[in-house]
Amino acid sequence: MKHRYFTFYFPAFIVILFLFSSCGSKRDIVYFQNADKISEELLSLSQKDFKTVIMPHDNLFITVAAANLQSVEVFNSTQFNRTANYSASTLDILGYLVDQKGNINFPLVGEIRVAGLTKSEATQLLRKEISTFVTDPVVNIRFLNYKISVIGEVNRPGVYTVTDEKISIPQAIALAGDLTIYGDRRNVQLIRMENNKKQILTFDLTTSDVFLSPDYYLLQNDILYIAPNSTKAGSSTYNQNLPLIVSLISVTITAIALFVRNR
Repeated sequence: MKHRYFTFYFPAFIVILFLFSSCGSKRDIVYFQNADKISEELLSLSQKDFKTVIMPHDNLFITVAAANLQSVEVFNSTQFNRTANYSASTLDILGYLVDQKGNINFPLVGEIRVAGLTKSEATQLLRKEISTFVTDPVVNIRFLNYKISVIGEVNRPGVYTVTDEKISIPQAIALAGDLTIYGDRRNVQLIRMENNKKQILTFDLTTSDVFLSPDYYLLQNDILYIAPNSTKAGSSTYNQNLPLIVSLISVTITAIALFVRNR
């Protein structure tokens, strides 16, 4: 009798073990574990130095205003109307593209280097140059290409425009609808082009270390890639055949059960 029970239940036990062997533990899923142990002082110190700098290939939307509006017409696109609503593609055309050397060609001012400057620094530089032609000009600069990409194991992969020009890694993931259950929270990669060199940084979202990283805030054109976890990676090799395997095991168990019952 014991032999019959063993013959019947052992294959079933193997199937159950097979189906649940890939389940992840809680510590592989929960974000920012032990974050409560980071002091507010340490957190503020690690993130206070963040600043967005202008880089080659950035597209800048620059407007100039002054008490005498006619005096600044030359600095503003004739196609630009302050009261109109423009699409992103239209604004791209109206922007100043930073060339490979880090320069833009601004009316009357000529070629001026802005790469490596913060938006505030570039604003002050342009204001100084324009003051030669206009009294008390007001300069405003916005990034037209402040976009980040989130790809891999997220619910809504895509390219996202960041209107406030500041976004953290958790915020970017939230924009993409969070990681899927198959996303490897220990292997989130930040791909960044800087000085014509590609950098790849890896973050573990199950720890609180991401809050202390100098790269906690993303730069324009950064790419976040969420790698698949071992469950998803492993399933890619057998997932297509899994229904067939389960069916064969089920048929085998049924055949064994009938054989044992009729003995």
